[in-house]
Amino acid sequence: MNKRALAVLAACFCTVFTTYAIRYSYGVLLPEMLPTLAISKTEAGVIYAAYFIAYTVFSPVLGLLADRYDVRVLLTVFAALLGGGTFLMAYSSSTVQASLFFALAGIGASACWAPAMALAQRWASDKRRGMTLAFIDVGSSLGVIWSGTVVPRIAMTYSWKTGWMSLGTLAFLLIVINFVMVRSHPAEQATNGNPEIGRRPVESVRITYSRLLRDTRFWLIGLAYLLTGFSIIIPFTFLSTYAVQELAFSYEAATRLITVIGITAMVGKLVMGPYSDRIGRIKIMMLCTILIAAGSLGMAYSRGWMLTLVTAIFGLGYGTVWSMYAASASDYFSKELAGSVVGLWTFYLGIGSILAPVIAGWIADATGTLVWSFILAMAAAVISLFLLLTVWRASSGGSPES
Repeated sequence: MNKRALAVLAACFCTVFTTYAIRYSYGVLLPEMLPTLAISKTEAGVIYAAYFIAYTVFSPVLGLLADRYDVRVLLTVFAALLGGGTFLMAYSSSTVQASLFFALAGIGASACWAPAMALAQRWASDKRRGMTLAFIDVGSSLGVIWSGTVVPRIAMTYSWKTGWMSLGTLAFLLIVINFVMVRSHPAEQATNGNPEIGRRPVESVRITYSRLLRDTRFWLIGLAYLLTGFSIIIPFTFLSTYAVQELAFSYEAATRLITVIGITAMVGKLVMGPYSDRIGRIKIMMLCTILIAAGSLGMAYSRGWMLTLVTAIFGLGYGTVWSMYAASASDYFSKELAGSVVGLWTFYLGIGSILAPVIAGWIADATGTLVWSFILAMAAAVISLFLLLTVWRASSGGSPES
């Protein structure tokens, strides 16, 4: 692998790291934000949902643009939006303000997953796609670890507002990294910087979407993606709050659970990601879903060290599943359409991520406990598993992806 490819993949890694550090720091900072802003768990869910609404609306567009235009420009400009919205979270004084600011961050984040993963696939060999994307996705695990270790210390030493400022500064550094290191396509190296020379003609948007929307596998995997996102967002939103308010954990101990997710997620990526190149992406996706369901159910009924154990189980499944969905876009469709496919699937993911924190927060306010919210997360993961089983059975006639 040449130096330019390494630079691009490193930029993709930094992009994913920063995006996930910001996304999941919300749940970490939430226990400190709740008394200051004087909001309910439902309102807290609305703020998080605002992020995912913006993320959902823009992700399909950005995924499509990544297949057609200069990814360096997209990643640079939207990193600035991500940083701006995150930094402004420190100045929130109401649900409305926080929702608007986090929505701006969500717009920025929409260019930092599908385009970044599609870009990484362009620079990776077909035989090592699962391993390469798993490595890039380790950035998300390190981002989660950052949100569970560094961010709480900043919040305890200074305030939750300073926590948001530090995350915004991290995104502003990403602007420089992406502008300097990213190149849109390997063909640029051999064409004096002209990315159009040697590239395959792209289809029209209508033809691309028409092909995808007629494919049953696209819908089944997309719906599974939606439900997986739904189940994952609930613990990331409320696990720390649950540990503090219902299990009498200290704030530091509660946020350490997010670190556990980040560490086990990294292990899952490094072990199961490369293994998926041998046994098929769909099998690993199903295994991840089982781990997510088991971990979510365990959160509802575990205490003490058992809560840490089931959180680790959840982290193993969570950590690997995203890169598997991204890699399966090329397995079931084509590398040239990977950005469009992942972008559209991210639209499904966004729907689940929008609904999950609001519904889970409302259930918690109505019942007085977050236990039922974790049970709901488990149920969504189980339904996702059945959808993936349908895809696996349909493609089990001997293809490499089966």
